[in-house]
Amino acid sequence: MKVLYASSEALPFIASGGLADVAGSLPKALRKKRVGCRVVLPLYGTIPQELRESMQFITSITVPVAWRRQYCGIFEAKVGGVTYYLLDNEYYFKRGSIYGHYDDGERFAFFARAILEMIPHISWKPDVIHCNDWQTALTPVYFQTMYGTREGYENIKTVFTIHNIQYQGRYGMEILEDVFGISPNDAHLVEFDGDINLLKGAIECAHRVTTVSPTYAEEILDPWFSYGLDPILRERSFKLQGILNGIDVDLYNPENDPLILSPYSADKTEGKAINKANLQKLLHLSQNPDAPLIGMVTRLVAQKGLDLVRAMLEELLNTTDAQIAVLGSGDREYEDFFRYIEGKYPGRASARIGFIPELAHKIYAGSDIFLMPSKTEPCGLSQMVALRYGAIPIVRETGGLRDSVQDSGDGEGNGFTFRSYNAHDMAHAIHRALLGYRDSEGWQMLVRRAMECDNSWTRSAGEYLRMYKSI
Repeated sequence: MKVLYASSEALPFIASGGLADVAGSLPKALRKKRVGCRVVLPLYGTIPQELRESMQFITSITVPVAWRRQYCGIFEAKVGGVTYYLLDNEYYFKRGSIYGHYDDGERFAFFARAILEMIPHISWKPDVIHCNDWQTALTPVYFQTMYGTREGYENIKTVFTIHNIQYQGRYGMEILEDVFGISPNDAHLVEFDGDINLLKGAIECAHRVTTVSPTYAEEILDPWFSYGLDPILRERSFKLQGILNGIDVDLYNPENDPLILSPYSADKTEGKAINKANLQKLLHLSQNPDAPLIGMVTRLVAQKGLDLVRAMLEELLNTTDAQIAVLGSGDREYEDFFRYIEGKYPGRASARIGFIPELAHKIYAGSDIFLMPSKTEPCGLSQMVALRYGAIPIVRETGGLRDSVQDSGDGEGNGFTFRSYNAHDMAHAIHRALLGYRDSEGWQMLVRRAMECDNSWTRSAGEYLRMYKSI
């Protein structure tokens, strides 16, 4: 079995979110199951020089982009036992950021087609091309309309994974031919609600469509979650499957994490208290080992449930001895709110605005509780990392949060959950957690149970392998 994993970002080369984590971890897990999995991504100008030095030039080709032909250099790199192909075109990819440009549609149309054009030139023919999110959504469309019957492309299947259905790649129909190179005869594949919708095209054309958790696969059939695509998904539900993401358990391992002060494990948790004291000192929180410390590592956007946090956080800080440590960046209104909270509650609240991986590891290791009250969450990785580090998650029952965190009310779960998107329900879950924290013996049992959860890619990779074989 050979799988070409196509992604617009992948660790360790370039990252802006969870997609890069998945593209950097799943292929490694698939290789451990004897799947010949290789990754293809753009060669962005912002990829660090030390990683560029490890790349080998293979060849250069030209790629059709509608009526134009564009240069494409093919580079190869091997990292962690995985082969990566990086596709070079400085006009499209030598930018200061990877997304957010006026010509993103054309940039990723080039990438989507280059994925297919490179196959005859790499001496390696995949059985499956696994595409991810709207940036590679045109690959299944191009394969069905242009490549599937060509010599050298026989018996290739396509898989498309929706990581977040909110981002669909929508454009006006007037650029169908001039930018995307799609014939008017095939317009029906990508047309939706009067526009080009690249995500819709991939759903129509891919042999299988997956999402990043079983619950999210159910949710996106509902108009409340689908951002308009539920009719298409219901029509194609026979090809839809939800597979829960995993985390890189080597990167996130409290037993040997170089970014935390003291190692610890499920059997020997003493080091967690040392990390908590270190985090309190680092963030200028009161040095109180008995105060429950709530951590949040999140994008500061409405989807993450921050309006619920804003509605009840001051009441929580005024009525309990809990501390809170927040790390993230996003919308100005939430950044300003957490700055305000830090200023009003010195020693009780900390807000660090930005993306600081080293501090994120310290928050996971030093927190007693991890709050993740998302409005929607296709999968979520932070709650899995929190479990790995023994920071007990409080989550809303949505998407992958529901699939990975079970309420401990019956003595068997690994966290605390609430169902309704309601600040009072979230507050009730927090107070249940704070009450549980006061039971030292019971809390230690919960921490151990959380740390023993298997959220590795090994389980998920097995499900992907079964899915590939079923096509």
